[in-house]
Amino acid sequence: MQRTNSQAGFTIVEVMIVCMIIGVLAALVMPSMRANAVRAKMSEAILALSTCKNAITELYNSGGDPPGAGNWGCEATNVSVYVDFITTTDEGVIKASLRGFNDLRINTHDITLAPLDNTGNLPAPGAAVRSWRCGSPVDTTMPVPPQYLPGSCRG
Repeated sequence: MQRTNSQAGFTIVEVMIVCMIIGVLAALVMPSMRANAVRAKMSEAILALSTCKNAITELYNSGGDPPGAGNWGCEATNVSVYVDFITTTDEGVIKASLRGFNDLRINTHDITLAPLDNTGNLPAPGAAVRSWRCGSPVDTTMPVPPQYLPGSCRG
């Protein structure tokens, strides 16, 4: 009787090729996964501003006069995991300081929501709010890179 060695397996070259393919795929996918995770966190931060956004829209659409900077009734600190504090301006521009992203490109930066009338400008007292401009503040001391803003803020 003849005995044969029937061990089968992968050669070291085949294993190295598979590892290389997995490494290349991971290198291609990881940056987009990180950017999507930051955009999801940024969407949650913008959602935390909705209370302020609703109060300002309601006041303008009812024909009221703006109460002044910091007097809109929606300013707060420690609002959410990703928003440190919320402030407002005379015209109702909402400014939020970001935190908790574990990304120095975003942490301690600011994002704003600005009410706009039908001409695309900040509304005058008694004018209605037709849309909101989302993104980095006009006085760009610490802007959020546009690629990390959610789709609703980029277009």
